[in-house]
Amino acid sequence: MADRAEHSTDLPECPSAQGSGLLPQELRAWMVMLAAVGAVEQRLRSVVKERLAVSHDEFLVLCLLAEQPGEGLRMSRVAELLGRPKTRLTYQVACLQHAGLVDRRSVCGDKRGVEVTLTDKARLLLQETSGALASTVAEALAHVVGPDQREAMYGLLPQGVDAEATTAPTPAPRRGA
Repeated sequence: MADRAEHSTDLPECPSAQGSGLLPQELRAWMVMLAAVGAVEQRLRSVVKERLAVSHDEFLVLCLLAEQPGEGLRMSRVAELLGRPKTRLTYQVACLQHAGLVDRRSVCGDKRGVEVTLTDKARLLLQETSGALASTVAEALAHVVGPDQREAMYGLLPQGVDAEATTAPTPAPRRGA
């Protein structure tokens, strides 16, 4: 932890965090966030390949499914959430199915609908590797996100939200509820 705090003070000033350019606060914050995501993805790719023997994009599919305990997701929803073409997702899911990490099944009452679920093998593998993967994410973020970058990213939060107290997004109320 001490290394993380020490490391972030060594970061160069974030040009996007300055606010002296042409971009509004939200776009500056978005640029900082993209840089942070890129740093995490770069470090995570090799760890995911080594620990899980899957590609980064296949790992993202596994992560989405891992957040659906006891349920699966429609292929169209996975594609939407990941911002991937359905044809590319079909290939990735086929690779995961071949590795024994996901199951596919038709959605009852919808001839074209396909739902994907994690296998027990995938659940165990994710449980075994999640600590190392989470550490990789934290280390990558600590390396690129310092006080200036953090302040810039707060610009993406809605007005009136205390950025220091925000730990998880509040679910939106359901319609009709």
